[in-house]
Amino acid sequence: MTSSSPATFGPLIERRNAAGPLRLRDEIRDLVRQQSLLYELVHRDLTVRYKRSALGFLWTMLHPLLLMLIFTAVFSNLFRFQTPHYETYFLSAYIAWNFFSQTVVNAMASVSWNGHLMKRVRVPLSIFTISTAISGIVNLLLSLIVLFGIMLVLRVPLRPAVLYLPVSLTILFVFTLGVSLALTAISVYFGDVREMVQAGMPALMYLTPVIYPITIVPERYQWVVRSNPLMYIVELVRLPLYYKLVPSVRIAGGGALVAVIALVGGWMIFRHLAPRFHAHL
Repeated sequence: MTSSSPATFGPLIERRNAAGPLRLRDEIRDLVRQQSLLYELVHRDLTVRYKRSALGFLWTMLHPLLLMLIFTAVFSNLFRFQTPHYETYFLSAYIAWNFFSQTVVNAMASVSWNGHLMKRVRVPLSIFTISTAISGIVNLLLSLIVLFGIMLVLRVPLRPAVLYLPVSLTILFVFTLGVSLALTAISVYFGDVREMVQAGMPALMYLTPVIYPITIVPERYQWVVRSNPLMYIVELVRLPLYYKLVPSVRIAGGGALVAVIALVGGWMIFRHLAPRFHAHL
């Protein structure tokens, strides 16, 4: 991603005094004051990513579509008895997974990309992670357009349960933001973390029931999959879209609890490590 000059983001403000851990109240106050900066960062993420691409934003929608065709060709026959309309089954979970994986990886790079700005002006240190998560949710919403289009073509009906989707996406966003805050802070101090996370994402996807139903996993090993919190986060999106069901209290409550724990834990790690970012960039 190309860097932008400080002038792009409005008037310069004073240098941050990194004497101790960040205070949540101060960070929220600075984020509110820097709404225009947040907007510009999100706008930059969404436009620069496809700046040299002839299809531009269409890739946001074509990417899941192409993957759907590949996975459908490979797995639809294998899982044909358990998963009718495998296209919808796969995409309803994959768009959630893709948001999580891309946001986490891009968030870890965002601080490095914007290190020059952090050294020169006072900005909310979490703003780059938050802007990455917001641009990611915009891409997810665009991917939903593809999914709804496929469901329309395949005559897969939408049911009232889809109205629960905003709740599911909110929980997904909170969980992803928490994980991103933690890994962003750690990756500034240990550069190999980003490469390790990128390498581990495919394995984590196969430990999450995205391309397969958990019923094909031998019962004695299902506890491994069920211990993965992403399973519940992904199911919160899949249930109203594919199964036409409002998530149960157990799944919704478990997903919400995991998301809150991730956000609180991520913020605690970030608040202690972030004030010394400038010394490691």
